[in-house]
Amino acid sequence: MTTETTETSDRPVGDRPTDDRPTTNGPTEELRFRSRGLTALQKNPLTAQSMGKRLPQLVRKAFGLAWRVDRRAVVALLACQLLSGAAEAFGLLATTGTITALLTSGRITGRLLDAAPSLCVLAGAAGLRALLGIAVTSISTRLSPRISREAEMQMLDAAIDAELVAYDSPGFNDRREAADRGAEATQSLLTEAQDLTSCVASLVAAAGVVTVLHPVLLPLLVLSTLPQGIAGVRGARVHYLTSRSLSADRRVLGMMRWNVTHRDHADQLRSCTMAPFLLGRYRAIGDRIDEATDRAVHQSTRYALLGAAAGGIASGLVWTMLALLLATGHMSVASAGTAVFALRTVGSSLRGMVGYGTRLFRTGLYLDDWAEFIDEAGGHRMRRGGQVPEAPLEVRAEALTYCYPGAGHPALEKVDLTVRRGEILALVGENGSGKTTLSKLLTGLYLPTDGCVTWDGAETGDLDAYAMWRQTAVVPQDFAHWPLSARENITLGQPHESHHESHDERVLRAAAHAGADDVVAGLRSGLDTLLAREWFGGVDLSGGQWQRIAIARAFYRPAGLLVMDEPTSALDARAEHRIFTGLRKVARDRAVVLVTHRLANVAVADRIVVLDGGRVVQEGTFGELTRSPGLFQELWRLQNDRGTDG
Repeated sequence: MTTETTETSDRPVGDRPTDDRPTTNGPTEELRFRSRGLTALQKNPLTAQSMGKRLPQLVRKAFGLAWRVDRRAVVALLACQLLSGAAEAFGLLATTGTITALLTSGRITGRLLDAAPSLCVLAGAAGLRALLGIAVTSISTRLSPRISREAEMQMLDAAIDAELVAYDSPGFNDRREAADRGAEATQSLLTEAQDLTSCVASLVAAAGVVTVLHPVLLPLLVLSTLPQGIAGVRGARVHYLTSRSLSADRRVLGMMRWNVTHRDHADQLRSCTMAPFLLGRYRAIGDRIDEATDRAVHQSTRYALLGAAAGGIASGLVWTMLALLLATGHMSVASAGTAVFALRTVGSSLRGMVGYGTRLFRTGLYLDDWAEFIDEAGGHRMRRGGQVPEAPLEVRAEALTYCYPGAGHPALEKVDLTVRRGEILALVGENGSGKTTLSKLLTGLYLPTDGCVTWDGAETGDLDAYAMWRQTAVVPQDFAHWPLSARENITLGQPHESHHESHDERVLRAAAHAGADDVVAGLRSGLDTLLAREWFGGVDLSGGQWQRIAIARAFYRPAGLLVMDEPTSALDARAEHRIFTGLRKVARDRAVVLVTHRLANVAVADRIVVLDGGRVVQEGTFGELTRSPGLFQELWRLQNDRGTDG
């Protein structure tokens, strides 16, 4: 796992420094990140007015996402809501007729017969609303996970279509994780939106009845629920701002949990006795999260108490007004009875609108994270040409300059080189000289800041990116251990068959060139063996075995440009010899770029380019460079000097 941004702070994250531990005089850098969206939100606080404007937008967004998933289900859902509101109104109106019939003089049987039609309407309306409620719940439950998956797919598409340089931009990965939470939150978006819609439908029905009974009751009832609504909005704002401000700390905790518990670090954690230090750092960050959470809970609780108190006083005014209307004869007993039911419905609907609206608003804030990331990733979206390249005969860099985002100086500057099909070009130099960056530019993973990289005369920015990458094969320093079968780890799910050999024959041929055929032969099920012991009960490989699998997947691809970055760092001498023997065979119909620190290995190269500080300082064959004074000769001498003289 990696983190990409730091923020300076005047206090350390972990335990306080002690006398026997070195300290720094300047500010301590922490793995934290301040979101641009959070900063904007703090400058423009959430209010009841903003909530009133935003809720309709969120409802449209919820039903819009649902519309993309299943249009007929959305139509059915809206129809159910409308019918439920109509049934509510008819039921309330029938209440007046029922009460009037029951309160008239006469025998009880006669009064019951007079009330029977209204009772039937009441029962039918209640039954219909119950059935419609079941239908709404069923439709919402079916649509919710699909909406979340649609949001996840949009997020994944945005991330995949972004230029690789986006991952080098400060905060991009942090916002991607926030967007992931937002996509997950969309699962409750439709449920909350339809709950709010249901409350609105009930409110409209009941409010219409209340207004008919006496117009003065409705504004008083709205006033009684307004304080709770304001309190709910403020509470939602507090919880959201706290959650966003702590997102970086939670991410650091996740990174630390991974480092403390992962098998790759288990031996170092013990042999270096790092557990007390890391656990102390973990507790310190956890305490900071707990303190911020406690403050948020206390603040939102105060808002809730104030809102409940103000709402209680306003509700008392509503019932006092109803009593006065009844006492002064401005309302009949039957109408008052209906008003009681209607007021309960209106009050319940308004409280539901406040509750569901607050929840929907808070969900909408997380949805903003999702939308913000999609917009940001869209800003990094690959906007390249549509030219489809063939396997290149020549890859050339001319006056190539590249500067990483936020870097003070370029990683590469004015680099010129050429690699042709059938040729092995080696890139050597000290750490940080720009070798890996140059290899990514040659394959089009990065686009130049200045100058150009061309494939057979066409600039990489003018080529269709995915068509270009289908003509490349890369063995990076940190290669993926895919939790797939051995066959799929080599083919990457992209089988290539020919008339001369079967699919598996081609896989085994690539494995043989990479020295991975022995690895496959030793697996319990050969190519069908699952290479994921810690996840799915498969088997695991050693570092050197994994490296041979990674090289085999590059040899398997029918690519015109092959880039190998430190391809034998984990291999023994015998395995390394097999790799370079196979490399010469593979290079017959490819342009090969070899990046390595082991200078003895570059003897296989046709030409060697020496980089220093992002510039080309030497170029020639192995024999020429070992005989000529310069950086290569110096590194060659140092690499062969093990201090054994004298």
